[in-house]
Amino acid sequence: MRIAVFASGTGSNFTAIADAIQANEIKGAQIGLVFSDKPAAPVIEKARARDYETLVLEPAAFASKAAFERKLIEELQYHAIDFIVLAGYMRIIGNILLSAYEGRVINIHPSLLPSFPGKSGIADAFAYGVKVTGVTVHYVDAGIDTGPIIAQEIVRIDTDDTLTSVTEKIHQVEHQIYPAVLAEIVEKGLSNRE
Repeated sequence: MRIAVFASGTGSNFTAIADAIQANEIKGAQIGLVFSDKPAAPVIEKARARDYETLVLEPAAFASKAAFERKLIEELQYHAIDFIVLAGYMRIIGNILLSAYEGRVINIHPSLLPSFPGKSGIADAFAYGVKVTGVTVHYVDAGIDTGPIIAQEIVRIDTDDTLTSVTEKIHQVEHQIYPAVLAEIVEKGLSNRE
């Protein structure tokens, strides 16, 4: 299964997935493309350092979101991508891309959805004062963090935790759960094709 990793930032989840594939923990998967909507995103340099194909498309360079997504689909098809993994991709996926890859786009979110959706899930949970937050891996639909949940893992917030320490805890869990979930999806996907 050829996957594309979409990321807008540092690429720590990309690194965790790439490491897991290299260690043969995600059998039958290969990263066919690393895509970013931000030219300066560190994930692009990390991907190039590992000799992965990379693509940067800036949405502002296109006349519309539809035009941007059509170009993106063209590139995904050129690279024979089967499945999309959002790893810190900070843009809402539109209907054109979702239709082309229906049921084949997953995301990782730093809260226990449906609580604290959106781009500041960690800070929102911390500010609210919850004692337990966590990580959710889910399929992507047309809503914001509303797609069917695949897996969740809790992260406890202790009285001496800071926003920084909670963020670190969340990232540690993300780097474990995302490769594990992807391994299960790839295994099921491959067995379904036989």
